[in-house]
Amino acid sequence: MSHPLFDTPLIAAPMAGGTSTTALVEAVHNAGGLGFLAAGYKTPEAMSAEIKATRATGIRFGMNVFVPDPDQLSRSSPPALEAYRNELEPEAARYGVALPALRVDDDDAWQDKIDALLADPVEFVSFAFGLPGPSVVRALQKAGSTVISSVTTVPEAMAAAEEGVDALAVQHQSAGGHTAAFLSGLASSGAEAPRTTAELVAQVRTAVGLPLIAAGAIMDSSALQEVLAAGAIAAQVGTAFVRTTESGARQAHKDALGSPRFTSTAMTRAFTGRFARSLVNEFVSDHGEAPEGYPAIHHLTAPIRAAASAAGDPERLNLWAGTGWKTATDGSAKDVVRAYLSGL
Repeated sequence: MSHPLFDTPLIAAPMAGGTSTTALVEAVHNAGGLGFLAAGYKTPEAMSAEIKATRATGIRFGMNVFVPDPDQLSRSSPPALEAYRNELEPEAARYGVALPALRVDDDDAWQDKIDALLADPVEFVSFAFGLPGPSVVRALQKAGSTVISSVTTVPEAMAAAEEGVDALAVQHQSAGGHTAAFLSGLASSGAEAPRTTAELVAQVRTAVGLPLIAAGAIMDSSALQEVLAAGAIAAQVGTAFVRTTESGARQAHKDALGSPRFTSTAMTRAFTGRFARSLVNEFVSDHGEAPEGYPAIHHLTAPIRAAASAAGDPERLNLWAGTGWKTATDGSAKDVVRAYLSGL
């Protein structure tokens, strides 16, 4: 049975970098799910244009926004980032591209995006990489938006609940792409990490009373049923949609998910300076000691990734993938949604 907040137990995760498109969100909605757009890396103007285009289809949808980390914003480049830039020079030379100067002051146009969402509200606004702050939460709710915070642990869930958000997206470490984690020091707390997404949902369920959205390695109807039984009202799915026709992911990324060449995933900072789960390719293997530095490293590796994509070379692309990637299929997103919902 669907929770009235979404009227569906299946949500297409926001996937920044072009993977989440209006076409994908529309296809998911038309098959009985709910889709999210992603504001990350876009200008406020591009975000607003995408909202306008999606709203014109008459469907329900949400928008995800990255919360900037003040600790990563500075006026000078840390030595570790300069050293990593030097480490990447051979990668750039491979394709004949130049590495940009390090940019360490990018907050992804945070305030402008919040202002745009207040001026032209969408039904759902979710946040990743941190908490937006109580004043932002209240302002968005007053404008008519349901506010969702992404969390990865019980302490993060409790911190988000204290800000007054409406729901939580609970992300397990098995999820593809960037981790939403924002509180440090939890890995060394001595507590055993939950083995599955359902276990994490159950832990969070005991700590907070908010509606929970489960995320991480939910690749079929049975996995969806498992997290719903654990206390989630919906599952947020990303990797399962990457290969679909409506996805805006690079073709080399789509092909890699179906290739026998790749046999494992790993958490890596090599591409963006923030831990994210990717298929293990040569770039991941060669740069296992990449420093923390998001989004500075994202900008630094952008020309390498663009050139690799143009060359059809998956070895130097950020091949985001959850641990269940092997069952991701091509075809329409509508078929993916129907397969999830058929077993309910």
